[in-house]
This record gives sequence, structure tokens and C-alpha cells, in this order.
Amino acid sequence: MGSSQAASLWVLLGLGLAGILIMTRKLKQVIREDFGAFVEKLQLLPPPQPAPPKAPHPLTGLTFAVSDVFDIEGHVTGFGHPDWAKTHDPASRTAPVVSTLVQGGATCIGKTVVDELAYSISGENEHYFTPTNPTAPSKTPGGSSSGAAVAVAANLADFSLGLDTVGGVRVPAAFCGIMGFRPSHGAVSHSGVLPVSTSLDTVGWFAKDPKVLGRVGHVLLQLPFASSRSPRQIVIADDCLQQVKVPTDRIAQVVVKSTEKHFGRQVLKHENLDNYFNLKVPSLRKFHGEKTNGVVKVSSIKLLAHVAQSLQRHEFKQNHDEWINLVKPTLDPATSAQLCGPPESSDMEVEICKSIKNELHAAVNALLKDDGILVIPTVADPPSKLGGKPLLSEDFRSRAFGLLSIASLSGCCQVTIPLGLHNKNPVSVSFIARHGGDRFLLDTLQTMYTSLQEQADLVTNTKLSKNALTREQSAEVSKEKGNQAFKAKEYQKAIGFYSEAIKLSGNNATYYSNRAAAYLEIGSFLQAEADCSQAINLDKKNVKAYFRRGTAREVLGYYKEAIEDFKYAHVLEPTNKRAAAAAERLRKLFVQ
Repeated sequence: MGSSQAASLWVLLGLGLAGILIMTRKLKQVIREDFGAFVEKLQLLPPPQPAPPKAPHPLTGLTFAVSDVFDIEGHVTGFGHPDWAKTHDPASRTAPVVSTLVQGGATCIGKTVVDELAYSISGENEHYFTPTNPTAPSKTPGGSSSGAAVAVAANLADFSLGLDTVGGVRVPAAFCGIMGFRPSHGAVSHSGVLPVSTSLDTVGWFAKDPKVLGRVGHVLLQLPFASSRSPRQIVIADDCLQQVKVPTDRIAQVVVKSTEKHFGRQVLKHENLDNYFNLKVPSLRKFHGEKTNGVVKVSSIKLLAHVAQSLQRHEFKQNHDEWINLVKPTLDPATSAQLCGPPESSDMEVEICKSIKNELHAAVNALLKDDGILVIPTVADPPSKLGGKPLLSEDFRSRAFGLLSIASLSGCCQVTIPLGLHNKNPVSVSFIARHGGDRFLLDTLQTMYTSLQEQADLVTNTKLSKNALTREQSAEVSKEKGNQAFKAKEYQKAIGFYSEAIKLSGNNATYYSNRAAAYLEIGSFLQAEADCSQAINLDKKNVKAYFRRGTAREVLGYYKEAIEDFKYAHVLEPTNKRAAAAAERLRKLFVQ
């Protein structure tokens, strides 16, 4: 046989082996009946039922799984990395939180996949294969407690335990279309649980059934029987809802309608959290100054994202740097970039982060008091495609961690609630209650859950029946809603409706001009000026846009430009006495 023939044979053989390998991998994915959720199957059985007349165990008949960060006696806790499993002995005792659930009547059936070192929120793990998202199989399941969420979503367990540092339970719950509960920080024991960031870590749990979520909560939180309380205020964070990549009404309308049904319209309130945190968390300015010398104004919620990530990274290194330096494990590029890329936080930065935590804790508790619920999106973006780049992007992380950091840094409790699908992607909303308000939050969920699902279905069905409407017609509907909200002096709500109109039809000058009017009312003059400029670009004869831009520029101190705007408004509409008077008043002031 000639050398060329031999080479050809080896190429064919190589291609054949590669094909077999690819097919094997595909078959391996196909035959994973557990959706790739488990790293280990086991069984911890509950004790026998007490003899009558004593009540049966509260969790009797339920099965659960635990993320691979919880110790179980005789089993190695793997932490999402094979090198960790190789370098650690089996646990000598079971984590108390797991024992409590077993003693409460539930059966533990296995340990589930977590992201590498439980550090990411993507749900992807190269070492153990990524669990398949049962609700959206081509999308990521979310992490870090990916397998635990998948086990519940796939009906393999009634509930499961996960670790939530900055979203480790809430994100996979949102991406898999189930409920996820992050309790108040410190409410559930962390003993026997591998730490990621001690001051942020909480033991959370997943369930599909709100009654199961509540039963687990009563056992873990050791809640005695008490009458449920109704919320006296449900605060909708309008600015946070505007970040979501689905129509705002898809979430807001569902919550509003459900609230009106159970508690009445009078409990509904609207808040701009960015402005509120700017006012109530002064140490954010110090943190910003440390990072940027205070040059650029940054959203307070974006700053919270940076604070949470800095604190998580700092405390993770305190816990695990010695092991990483000794073992030198192969890390996913994304994990490595987060752990090794940014410079180490200085002692001053860490102290500022701690101050921010304390101030945010006080701010959220003051906003909600004992009887308030804060409504925010769980995450701004839908789950990404498996292996997709958005999960690695700074924008994606900033949007996600900004929302997730509110409960993580304040220590408050939060529940993720599924609201069906939009464009085949799961949609969710989150309710937050003050620190220590776990029972109140669980009770509110029990009360509202069914109507939230009914309203979500109604919105979806209504949308399907309205598909005949053009985008322009839908935009006009949103504009009219904005006008009504403006007349009612609900300016944040009006901004939301006008923004929705702009999303649907971005070439209409009136929508920008109207939103500018609402921005003027809340004192957001830079946004008002920008909107007016856009309106004028679209319609050079938009009198109101010139007048409103003049008003914004006057407040911002751009007097010459303001005079020109007022003058031009008067030229376009000679009967507009307000524009003429404003131009003359500024002219005299400017001359003086």
C-alpha cells in the first residue's frame, strides 16, 4: 500500500471514529432519563410515622433532591468540579437542613448538578454535562443550582434544595418555569453546606406546587401556626420592569389584576427603585468614587450589581483560594475570568460594600415595613441558547445581577413565581418581603398564586386574539394608556406605557414628546431633553417637543439653547403665549 493510500485510510478511520464519538454523545444526551439533573442517586428514608393520635410528619409522601453542595454522610460533596471531589473525603455527617427534611417525613433521592464551584448563574457545566431545561430544552437551565431546578421541573422530585448567593436558586427557577424561594439571610442553617460567599449565601428551595413550597418553608423556618396577614401595600418597581425583554404588561398587568382581585386597588403603589436607592444608600457614591473617581453618574441598581459581584468574589477567595492555588483545577473560562480577572478588592472597598449592605437592608425594610411586597422581575433577559455568548457578556450580567443583588445584599426574602411563556421562553416575576418576613411572603404567594396563573393565561390568550392588530395600532393603545396615567399624575406608569409605544413604533415623534413630558414631571431633565431631541428629529414642526426641550434646558442651565427652543416654538405656533413669555423671560435674565 502506498503512503498516500495509507494516509487516506487513516483520514477515513479518523472521520469514522469522530462520527462514532459524536453519535455516542448524542445518544448519551437522548437516553438521559433524569434530564442530566443528578450526579448521584441515593436514598435517605424518613423515620416511621408516629402512632395516632399524633399527626403524621408534615412532609410525608414527598421526595426531594439536594444540590451537590450539601453534605450527606458517607458521600463526597462535589461542588460542581471533579478535582474538588478527588481532593476531599466523604462527609462525616449530613447537613442539618437535609436531616431536618428527612425527619420531617420527606425522602431524599439524590444529589444534583451545580455550576462549577457553584459560582455561575448560567447552569452550564462542562464537567458533568449541562442539565436539560425541561421547559425550554434548547436553552440554559440557569444556575448555580441547575440540577435541583431541573429535577423539580421534570417532575423527578416534589421539591429540591439549592444554594442562592446572587441568584443560584432564583435564576434557575425563572429559567425552568418553577417557583424558587430565597429565605431571609440567616433564617436557615448553613452548617454542612459548602460556602461560596458567606455573607450572601442562603439555602433556598424549589417546588412546582405553592403548597409544597409552603410546607417545606414551615419545616425549615420552624414556623408555628399563625393566621395569615394580607399585604397593605404592593410596591411595583416600574423602572425595573422596564428592563425586561418582554412587554411590560406581560408582568405588570398580571400582578395588578391579581392584586385588585384579592386586596383592592388601594394597596398598589409605584416606585422608582433607582432613585430610591440613590437617596437611601449613600455609600453607593463612595463605592462609585473608589471605582471611577466619581466622574460618571451610574444607575444605583447597576452599582449594586458590582457590589454584589465584588463581595462574592472577595469572600469566595477567602474560602477557597488556598485550594485553588494548591490543586490548580482547570476552570471554565467564564469562571476563571470572574475569579482571576478583576483586581483584588481593597480593605476600604470591602468595608464600603459592607456599609452598602447595611444601608440597603434598612432601605428595603423601611420601604416595605411589616406588610409590604416589592414586585420586580426575577431577571431581565430570557434564558440564552446553550453555549450562547450573551451569558458571558457584561451587559447580561449587569442586568441580571442588578435585580438579583437587591435581595442578596439586603438579606431580604424573595420568591420567584412563574407566569407562563412568552415566545416559548419562561416568564417570571419576583416578590420581595422585608428581612424576617418569610411567613408573610409565603402566605401572600399562597393567596395570589392561582389568580396570578389565571391572569397570565388571560394575557397570553388576549395577546393571541389581538394578533390581527398592527404594531402601530398596539402602540396607539399604549400611548392612550400613557395619557390616562399622566392625567392621573402616575408619571412612572405613564413613562412605562410611552416606552412600550416606542418599542412598538419607534418613528412616532408624539410618543417621545409625551414621554419627555412625564420625565419633566419627575425631574429627569436629561432624559426629557433627549426624548425631545428625538421627537424633533422625527418631526421638525413638533411645537410641544421644542417647548418641553426648552423647559428641560432651562433647568439644566443651557439658557441660550432654551431661548432658541422657545422662540422656535413661538414661530411654529404664533398663538403660543407661553413660549413667547418664556423666551422673553430668559432673554432678560441672560442679558442681565
